[in-house]
Amino acid sequence: MGRLFAIEIIYRGIFQKTLATRIQRAIVLAAHYEGKVGISFGRYGDSPERNGIPAKGFAIVATDPQTLEEGMAKYEPKEVDVTICVDDTLCKGVESWAWYGLQPVNRLLKPGGTLIVTSREGPEALIAMAHRKETPYELSILKGTVSFSGLWVYKDDHTDVRILGAIAKILPELFSLKSVQKAIVEEWKDELKATSAAKSYERTTSITVNPDQGNPEVPYRFDLPKWHEMGEGIAIPSIPAGQQMKDPVSLAQGGFQPDRNPTFLKFSTRTMRPVVNFDTCIKCTLCWLQCPDSCFDVTPEGLYDANMKACCGCGVCEAVCPVKDCVTMVNETEFKDNSSQWEDWREDKDAYKVWLEEKIKSHPERSHGFRYRGQYEEQIPEMLKIASSGD
Repeated sequence: MGRLFAIEIIYRGIFQKTLATRIQRAIVLAAHYEGKVGISFGRYGDSPERNGIPAKGFAIVATDPQTLEEGMAKYEPKEVDVTICVDDTLCKGVESWAWYGLQPVNRLLKPGGTLIVTSREGPEALIAMAHRKETPYELSILKGTVSFSGLWVYKDDHTDVRILGAIAKILPELFSLKSVQKAIVEEWKDELKATSAAKSYERTTSITVNPDQGNPEVPYRFDLPKWHEMGEGIAIPSIPAGQQMKDPVSLAQGGFQPDRNPTFLKFSTRTMRPVVNFDTCIKCTLCWLQCPDSCFDVTPEGLYDANMKACCGCGVCEAVCPVKDCVTMVNETEFKDNSSQWEDWREDKDAYKVWLEEKIKSHPERSHGFRYRGQYEEQIPEMLKIASSGD
């Protein structure tokens, strides 16, 4: 039996679908120039056409057709040589299928395999987000912002070919830089992109991540009932209505916290999360009413606390809030847990205010289509000027 190579691409649905597809296809094409055979395919999440939902793609390459056929006789590879994560917020884990639980970003990596992440963060921040793994693996960071290359009007930023150059450096047994450049010229007819791949090849380095490094939390998971354990006519048990909330300071009870589906928590879908200024909240109920995932809990005093295990980071709460800067979407890489903001505010309001200001200032950039309040209005005069000038 020959050698089988497997590469996994983790991306966000719709936004990065074209980027992931380009990478998968080019991997197979570059391997073809080495005399290998391969196939690429996508494995979508629970809702493949929903913006931002984590999704996966794979490129499977083999030294001969028989080995490839045997390697393809699986739903997905049991292990991969390289995992490519084109959105660093997904280093926290991937919940791409509703009944799997949270899958660590490094779950499929074989011992000594490499995790490639496109990010502006340093290795310490990315390692802290990724769950610990029983065996060592390599981490390679491709410096850059989250790419939407190939999506509508977004420019081609060469993320795809930079990743190909990095793979050639990390896994030379798969293909050489020369083969990568041939594939690029064949696929894109662009010598500049071939140069970008070469520069990425030269700059690519990696560090070893040991078993004692990373997020020590055990990713949530669950066991579905077997066919003989299911109740008659029932596949999924109903969810209880909920209960009152308890104030961590006064111990008073009130408000309402609904129970939620314990097998689909959704927080891995976030690229940004809302932070709430409870001091300016007017209790208008709009965030609670308009949230498509019902993630807001009603506190005893009538405020609204976003439950971070249920929040998918869609940004509707920020959009409907009538109070300036009461709800602000902040880059997900700024957070290490899903703790209650309301409880933190109740326990120390001054400290919470400092925390809130730091979070908003630290990552002002808006990702995946998010805009700050009033941004469109600010852009209208500029757009009208461009339209009237004919530029």
